[in-house]
Amino acid sequence: MRHLLLPAAVVAALALSACSKPEPAPEPVRAVRTMTVGADAVGGVQEYAGEVRARTESRLGFRVGGKLVRRAVDPGTAVKAGQVLAQLDPQDLRLSQDAARAALVAAQVNHDQALADFKRYKDLRDQEFISSAELERRETALKAARAQWDQARAQASVQGNQAAYATLVADNNGVITGVDAEPGMVVGSGAPVVRLAHDGPRDVVFSVPEDKVALVKALAAQPGRFKVRLWGTGGQPMAATIREIAAAADPVTRTFLVKADIGNVATQQIQLGQTATVLVELPKTVGVSKLPLSALKEEQGRTVVWVVDRSSMTVKPQPVLLAGAEGNEAVISGGLAAGQMVVTAGVHVLNPGQKVKLYVDPGAASAPTTAAAATAVSIK
Repeated sequence: MRHLLLPAAVVAALALSACSKPEPAPEPVRAVRTMTVGADAVGGVQEYAGEVRARTESRLGFRVGGKLVRRAVDPGTAVKAGQVLAQLDPQDLRLSQDAARAALVAAQVNHDQALADFKRYKDLRDQEFISSAELERRETALKAARAQWDQARAQASVQGNQAAYATLVADNNGVITGVDAEPGMVVGSGAPVVRLAHDGPRDVVFSVPEDKVALVKALAAQPGRFKVRLWGTGGQPMAATIREIAAAADPVTRTFLVKADIGNVATQQIQLGQTATVLVELPKTVGVSKLPLSALKEEQGRTVVWVVDRSSMTVKPQPVLLAGAEGNEAVISGGLAAGQMVVTAGVHVLNPGQKVKLYVDPGAASAPTTAAAATAVSIK
């Protein structure tokens, strides 16, 4: 049996090759969809969900406290000015009114007696039967009696008004939108009992995020920028005017409340609480770009896109400034130049400097081949 003797250099090379790691496979060249960036003029319309409300909505309550014995209206009831809405137990108020009337009669009798005494003492002073000081005392008593009479008369008027306050009436035509008290409850003075939405102008109330408040304020001064479309009516959008923008954000939602005036409309056309869509027409912005949303990637708090270098066919990330969205397209206001090639699909599997190739639709590639084959067959 023969033994093959290998040279020492060959043995060393074989040992090193067995211990070294294999070289990693080269990264595949990925096929990517792309589009060329162009400068566009972008406007569009923003939509916000809103609710129809009355321009004026009052929380009505009694001017005096007492036990609620009757409520004559329910939510949704249409009322007229002067119509009775609720009633308090008037017994205590009537007793107070009777006491004030009795005090008024007593003050009047006291005044009449003081006046008669003053007249008699004045005649005695003219005849010099009494001193001037005695007449002055009688005059002072008369003035005090007159003041007490005036006070009692005013108090009687107040008690008469309070007795009338036991009945709550509507101060305007409108619709009851809410009830805050039920019969049997003891309500305090001024406590809300019902909520009344006055007939007249209507507002559409909606909320906008903090980053859109400045835009809404700027567009509010331009006519025709805001329109309202009511849900479920199928009618044409109505013109609206911004009437009020909240000065502070809501502490929970961090949005700003905006009220859009739609004027004095017929109540049969627009119902309180009806849902509406507020359409905000945005101004045209020249020099921006539109990209599919699939072209964007979030990286370290920045929005980036992949730009293809045509000379080396490699990709690199490019930060961009996002201005908003229109449907399935993103509006880019900065970071790109016209003519750049941007990857629009598969952005999450790319790496900086990676080699790519342009994606070719198989259907588009096979169409010429099929046509050529058909031509060849016809020649035969």
